[in-house]
Amino acid sequence: MHIGTFEVSFRKGSILRSNMESSLLLTLVMSVLMGVLANATCFLLGLESMSVEKLVFISVLGGMLAGLVLILINIIVAGIGFRRNWDIDNISAPLITAAGDIVTLPMLFLSAIIVLNSPDITILLFSIMFILVTIVLVGMAVSKGAAEMRRIFVHSAPVLTVCILLDIIAGVTIEQQLEALVALPVLLVLIPPFLEDANALGGILTSRFASLLHMGILEPGKAPGRVAMENFAIIYIFALWVFTLLGISSYAVGLLLGLASPPLWEMVFLSLTAGLVTVSVLNIIAYYVAVLTYRFSLDPDDHSIPLTSSAIDSVGAVALMVFIVIMGLSVS
Repeated sequence: MHIGTFEVSFRKGSILRSNMESSLLLTLVMSVLMGVLANATCFLLGLESMSVEKLVFISVLGGMLAGLVLILINIIVAGIGFRRNWDIDNISAPLITAAGDIVTLPMLFLSAIIVLNSPDITILLFSIMFILVTIVLVGMAVSKGAAEMRRIFVHSAPVLTVCILLDIIAGVTIEQQLEALVALPVLLVLIPPFLEDANALGGILTSRFASLLHMGILEPGKAPGRVAMENFAIIYIFALWVFTLLGISSYAVGLLLGLASPPLWEMVFLSLTAGLVTVSVLNIIAYYVAVLTYRFSLDPDDHSIPLTSSAIDSVGAVALMVFIVIMGLSVS
């Protein structure tokens, strides 16, 4: 919008339509791949898992339902932000990140409930259909799709595949402390907003670095300079009150719902220390991802934010689980 190439038009080849088509196609492809890779990871690590067709069904249905809603939210946020002259780096990116987590989790739960209440043969047939439709649509996109759509798909698919692997690492990390999470269910309340807040901070920082690099304000050096350090400090300030508030609010929700919970100070300590460790790693990841993207003339929208977000999921999950163990909240 800010460079004048975007307009609200759904005609073939328009920027909006190309972005919508590529987003939905990427969601479909990555959802199928995620179901397969999740099952394969569980098999390799000896973890208990649903069958591959059930995981594919949950991933595709949940992903597509969430994707449709998020496309609408993205358009609305972008339109309002442009008209009201919002700072995209500081407002739009975290809003969309938060919306992604808020919308996706319920859709995945809905898909899981459908799987649990449907005959196995029905799930198998739908999963096969999802895979066949994916293959056909990818073939059509590559051979007949608009140039912008093909560009987005080709550039984003490899990056998102790496992101899936990083997110699976986060899932496996959390699974290893499942007993502690079940024994103290308030920790389950803490995890989604913890990762979402870390992602929001990562989105802000990565977007700011991308903008500063392209405006010539930030030099892409081998080590972070003064401008980068100033932005690191801003993120630390955000993190201090965000993760403190998160610990308090998670404890309050647990208290209202009657969930077993550690004391308030332990919840705040867990959220704040794990959050600051995550942010420390986030700062380094965001800087070097932004610099590498800039040096290789890659689109930061296609590469920087997805890579940073998925890396932070893994780092945040590890940090949270490590401090759960250190604080003696894990079940031996």
